[in-house]
Amino acid sequence: MGSANKSSTARKARIEEMRRAEQARERRNRILAIVASVVIVGGLVAGGVVLVRSQSGDDGGSDTAASDSSAKGKFTTGKDGVKTWEGDLARNHVTKAVKYASEPPVGGDHNPVWQNCNGDVYTKKINNTNAVHSLEHGAVWVTYNAEAKKADVDALAAKVKKTPYTLMSPMDDQKDPIMLSAWGHQRTVTSASDPNVGKFFEKFVQGQQTPEPGAACTNGLSQ
Repeated sequence: MGSANKSSTARKARIEEMRRAEQARERRNRILAIVASVVIVGGLVAGGVVLVRSQSGDDGGSDTAASDSSAKGKFTTGKDGVKTWEGDLARNHVTKAVKYASEPPVGGDHNPVWQNCNGDVYTKKINNTNAVHSLEHGAVWVTYNAEAKKADVDALAAKVKKTPYTLMSPMDDQKDPIMLSAWGHQRTVTSASDPNVGKFFEKFVQGQQTPEPGAACTNGLSQ
């Protein structure tokens, strides 16, 4: 019991340290953004043309789905009920839609803009390509469909709101009422009180599976 508490305390300390580092990066990014704005304005005055892309990934062109190497793998289920993706998960930035091998997806090509995942709870469906980018940053994504009980949805939302590097949203197309996803990993839980919820969060929030540990979960897409 003591070792578990020490592990939990160490994880919380590491996440707090990452959040402080993220805040420092955000300050630097704001300065860079100001400098970049000045350069862009200067270019416009000189007669340059600036192309602005939507954060949602709509490039105004073909809606043909981008290729995604995650379709070449498969899930294997461990004794603990956690499914692990066996196969390479692409990490390319794309602005088109992606046909993922699972719903919700657990990795693959994704939008350059991540979905905010600093305990963010969304009441409407979000774009898979933005959420996958959040998984790349070490977030756990809680999803639910219409069969999930309101009490469970409310309880899970409360847990997410107080947990950095998590996000939550509805997903009508998923096969089970409540599902938890991280980069390369996924499981179904029976309810908000299922002890596997806490176990999944403990293992995968900024866990060893994270391709980009400590990367930002703020200043991304908010809906």
